[in-house]
Amino acid sequence: QVQLVESGGGLVQAGGSLRLSCAASGDTFSAYNVGWFRQTPGKERSFVSAMNGIRGRSYYADSVKGRFTISRDNTKNTLYLQMDTLKPEDTAVYYCAAGQGVITTSPSSFSSWGQGTRVTVSS
Repeated sequence: QVQLVESGGGLVQAGGSLRLSCAASGDTFSAYNVGWFRQTPGKERSFVSAMNGIRGRSYYADSVKGRFTISRDNTKNTLYLQMDTLKPEDTAVYYCAAGQGVITTSPSSFSSWGQGTRVTVSS
């Protein structure tokens, strides 16, 4: 398995941008599908974006499509989430995840998780 550590969260005004990073260590990072999820108090963790480990195909939740961009640098074992045109409803703790097999929007398809990084978007 891989170990994941997120960074880059913080406070930003609505309309602003942030870039989250997720550093991986342990196993061969390029062999894993990777994803981002977010969670707010009292709610389940929800899918934000994912990227296939082989073809690099990306997937997005409708709520972030056109505003967020997932990318990975396998030479640096790092996953990114560029978040633009942020909205107050994007406020959450963001988690990066890695897994193998069929990629889905369910947290259950990812076996490794980071500790989370908080993003707060003020109106």
